[in-house]
Amino acid sequence: MTAPEAHREGAPRQWTVLPLLAWAEEYLRARAFDEARLNVELLLARALGVKRLDLYLQFDRPLNAGELAAFRALFRRRLAREPVQYVLGETEFMGFTLEVNPAVLIPRPETEELVEDALSWLRREGRGEARILEVGTGSGNIAVALGASLPGASVTTIEVSPAASALAKRNCLRNGVTNVECVTGDFRAAEFPPRGFDLVIANPPYVSAAEAALLEPEVRDFEPAGALTDGGDGFTMIRLIVSRGAGLLAQGGGMFLEIGASQEEDAAAIARGAGLTDVTVKKDFAGIGRILRGFAR
Repeated sequence: MTAPEAHREGAPRQWTVLPLLAWAEEYLRARAFDEARLNVELLLARALGVKRLDLYLQFDRPLNAGELAAFRALFRRRLAREPVQYVLGETEFMGFTLEVNPAVLIPRPETEELVEDALSWLRREGRGEARILEVGTGSGNIAVALGASLPGASVTTIEVSPAASALAKRNCLRNGVTNVECVTGDFRAAEFPPRGFDLVIANPPYVSAAEAALLEPEVRDFEPAGALTDGGDGFTMIRLIVSRGAGLLAQGGGMFLEIGASQEEDAAAIARGAGLTDVTVKKDFAGIGRILRGFAR
């Protein structure tokens, strides 16, 4: 594809917002892009320096050469299947705007459900000043949401990637969250106080090697492989977090993990084998067993 050119046969002499939106949306739809309209609106809004909804008040606005060039550059990146979140350099998670780049996984709606479930449990238990450990923080989306929602809590994150850990720190600063400590290190070797946490939470790399090969190109070719898959059966980090994390939970503390669509029974068995009680797997909005929950005696 060449991005829209004013001199192309059949194209208007000068592009305005509405025809450009329609043209670009159709171009993406014809190539089986999901959420084509939303993608185009986000990219055009960035090129014009306006909010996405402001486009609807500017349908007749003509684009100058610089604006058209800016849109063309963004659109080409999306056409190469780069996720729109990376193209824009940011995304939304539970109402927070987060910086994202290829060093970190793009936050998903399923993870919002994980955080909401953990928050509901903490509030029901009266643990507003909880000590929380997140394993594998990535962009810091979970830590930001928990820290902002529970200002009396203390959140510690452990992240093996220095680039991801630095990004998580920036996202905490960006959102004014001051009760999160981002630690760079390997959970296997990091030292934590035994029975020191009310909550251990994680979205581990649970995609198996076989499943990873079948992922859509936006995910397979752009997102960090180490945050997606363990290169094996998908249970490596689940086993590690559950087995080690069980000993880090205070009495009555909870472990909340996001798991894959086919992992419900095996993940629950791992949690029970580690001595956790009241083990359940909550289904997500799509009806898939997604949130593993277990509690320390």
